[in-house]
Amino acid sequence: MTVESSAARKPRRSAAGKTGTAGTGRSTRSTVKQGTEPELVQLLTPEGKRVKNAEFDAYVAGITPDELRGLYRDMVLTRRFDAEATALQRQGELGLWASLLGQEAAQIGSGRATREDDYVFPTYREHGVAWCRGVDPTNLLGMFRGVNNGGWDPNGNNFHLYTIVIGSQALHATGYAMGVAKDGADSAVIAYFGDGASSQGDVAESFTFSAVYNAPVVFFCQNNQWAISEPTEKQTRVPLYQRAQGYGFPGVRVDGNDVLACLAVTRWALERARNGEGPTLVEAFTYRMGAHTTSDDPTRYRHDDERVAWEAKDPILRLRAYLESSNHADEGFFADLESESETLGKRVREAVRAMPDPDRFAIFENVYADGHALVDEERAQFAAYQASFADAQGGN
Repeated sequence: MTVESSAARKPRRSAAGKTGTAGTGRSTRSTVKQGTEPELVQLLTPEGKRVKNAEFDAYVAGITPDELRGLYRDMVLTRRFDAEATALQRQGELGLWASLLGQEAAQIGSGRATREDDYVFPTYREHGVAWCRGVDPTNLLGMFRGVNNGGWDPNGNNFHLYTIVIGSQALHATGYAMGVAKDGADSAVIAYFGDGASSQGDVAESFTFSAVYNAPVVFFCQNNQWAISEPTEKQTRVPLYQRAQGYGFPGVRVDGNDVLACLAVTRWALERARNGEGPTLVEAFTYRMGAHTTSDDPTRYRHDDERVAWEAKDPILRLRAYLESSNHADEGFFADLESESETLGKRVREAVRAMPDPDRFAIFENVYADGHALVDEERAQFAAYQASFADAQGGN
């Protein structure tokens, strides 16, 4: 049920093996085998059938039909927003966009597992998590349009600004979690990053510090198989979740296209953090259906048959099949949601086009608390440069 990267048409190394979750302190009875791949936690099959899980069923045992419909709505609206943002970039309204297409279950499941007092450190692709944290989708677009450096107050939703530097947010999250522990707060921290970022030294340092200081942090790695054009096989010789063993804390691989499994596993990991049991590494095994960003062309490094195979495991279609077979949703619900998604798309388009141009001199503010002579000099030089355009226009 898993798919080999088309860039590496050969069996994976035996190091990936069948070790499952050995060394994590958890049983392997509730995982499902995926051919030659390591075992992973799954609650919904790609066909939308519910499978039992002795360890993680308890974390979604009380979920109601209304909550299931809510998860489906979250994924549909997040995908609609993402599609609109991609279209806006193609139309020249945004400078760049990083699509989450295919990763909705990993983000919505984990995002809905957080509590209001938890703190989230994202990369630049966590649009679904932002949705779960109550950040208005239109606020995500300002940075990609070039009118601000973020667009929201991180403390308003406990959702940090997007991080462009690969892997650095893992350190931010670890430091914040160490502070949470010292404060004695009953909350947890979650850091998001991709499979490519797992090769960064910042992430390794985060693992070391969080383990040594028993920080209440969850490292949520969305393994979408490609770090831009580099497959996972060039990032690691063992499954990513097994890296946690070397640092002394648990790691688990979850089906990243299964929103229920992502919800359950993340709840478990956050509960460990709140109980003072330290960090956890969650590897959400998913797939990036689109390009790395709108400046990328994935057809240059991967084959269409790989995408087609993963389309059969689409996270939204999977949950819809379960809702329909369980009689938890009717055609009226899906029709209303389709209308709501179109309304969201229109609102996003209008909001982006109405964004005001930024103050050109704002970049010089808040650099130093009391000002600085060099900054004053640079501001004056920039002002003269800007004035030269007005002089040139006046001369014409």
